[in-house]
Amino acid sequence: MIMDLLRKNLKYLNSYENIIIIIDKFLKHIDSKVASILDKALSLKDINDEEALTLFECEGLELWLTVLCADYLRWLSVGDVVTFVINRNINYTNYCIIGCRFCAFSKSIEKESYTLSINEVLKKVEEAWKKGATEVCIQGGINPKLPPEYYINIVKEIKRRYPHIHIHAYSPQEIHHIAKIMNVNYREVLKMLKEYGLDSIPGTAAEILDDEIRKIICPNKINTKTWIEIIRTAHSLDIKSTATIMYGHVEKNVHRVKHLRIIKDIQRETKGFTEFIPLPFIHHKTKLYLEGKARPSSSGIEDIKMHAIARIYLNNYIKNIQASWVKLGIKLVQVLLYAGCNDVGGTLMEENISRAAGPTYGTSLSVDEMVRIIRNVNRIPAQRDTLYRILKIYV
Repeated sequence: MIMDLLRKNLKYLNSYENIIIIIDKFLKHIDSKVASILDKALSLKDINDEEALTLFECEGLELWLTVLCADYLRWLSVGDVVTFVINRNINYTNYCIIGCRFCAFSKSIEKESYTLSINEVLKKVEEAWKKGATEVCIQGGINPKLPPEYYINIVKEIKRRYPHIHIHAYSPQEIHHIAKIMNVNYREVLKMLKEYGLDSIPGTAAEILDDEIRKIICPNKINTKTWIEIIRTAHSLDIKSTATIMYGHVEKNVHRVKHLRIIKDIQRETKGFTEFIPLPFIHHKTKLYLEGKARPSSSGIEDIKMHAIARIYLNNYIKNIQASWVKLGIKLVQVLLYAGCNDVGGTLMEENISRAAGPTYGTSLSVDEMVRIIRNVNRIPAQRDTLYRILKIYV
C-alpha cells in the first residue's frame, strides 16, 4: 500500500509546493502520535520537548516522514539555496589545562605542544585573505602562560591590517579564561574585544548543555549556566554567535532535547545565533572512547535524526542548519541537504581539532569543490559571509 502510494505520487516530488500532498497521505499510515507532531510542525507551530523526544525515537517510515517534513520546512524557510563561507581556521595553541576527555587535539605537556606567535597568526590571516577568505575562525586551548594582551593583540592586529575580514574568535571557554586572568567580568572582556575588532564568537564549548553529562566528558570546563551567561552577554552587545551541539558519546536523546530547548530559549530572547551546527563526536583517539566510557560516535541514522529534528524544533527561531563536512564527510552532508540542512560550513583551509581525533574527511575544500557538492544534489550554491549575507550565487 505505501509503495503504491509513493509510485502513484512521484510526479509531486519535483515540486515542494505539492510535496505536502504526499506527506499528508503518508501521515495516515503511521502512528497517530507521530503524525500529530509532524502535522503540528508543518503548520509552523513549535513542537515541545516531549514531542521532540518522540521524533528522536522514530524508526522506519516514521523516520523518513520526519526527514521529509524537515526538508519541506527548510524549503519554506530558506528555499533551495545552499550556502558556504570562504574561511580559515587558526588554532593558535594546542597547549591546554582543561583536559576534556573527548578532545585529542589538546596537549598538557609543553614539549608536545605549540603556541603561535602573533606574527605567525597574522601570516595565516594574510594567506587566507589572498585566497579570498571573508572570515578567520580563531580558537585554541586554555594556555595559562598566555597573557591577556596576546588575545587582545591578535584581534587588534588582524583588524588593523585586514579591516574587511570578519574575526570569528574565542569560544565561551576562552572568554571565561580571559576574564579570569584579567579579573574582570564577561561583559567587559567582550566589550573590549569588540572595540578592538572582534565581530562574532563561536558557540563551541557547548558540547551537551547538561551538567551531569559535562561532569563525565569535560569536568573542568565551564558549566551550563556559565556558557549561557557568556552567550547571552555577547548577544546583548550585538556580538552574534553560532550554536553547536556535540552528540554521540554518553548522552541520551533526553539530553539532546534539553540542549535544543536551551538554544531555542536563548534565541527567542536574544536572536543572536546565526546558525545551529550539530557536531558528531569523533571518537577514535579520545580518552573518553579508549577508556570505554563512550560509544564510537553516532550512527548515520542518528546523524540524520539530529539534523532533521534540529530543523523541525528550531525552524521558527534559527533558519540556518549546518552540516559539517569535516565531521560527517561529503556524501553524508549531501544526504543531510535533504534532511533540513541549508549550509555546508566553510572551506577551512586547515583543520586541526577534528583531525587530531582521527577522522578521514580532509582539512580543506576549494570553492569549486563546495559548488560541485551542492550542485550534485540539485541545489543552488551560494557564497555567504559569517552573518549569512549572500555574496555570490553560482548559477
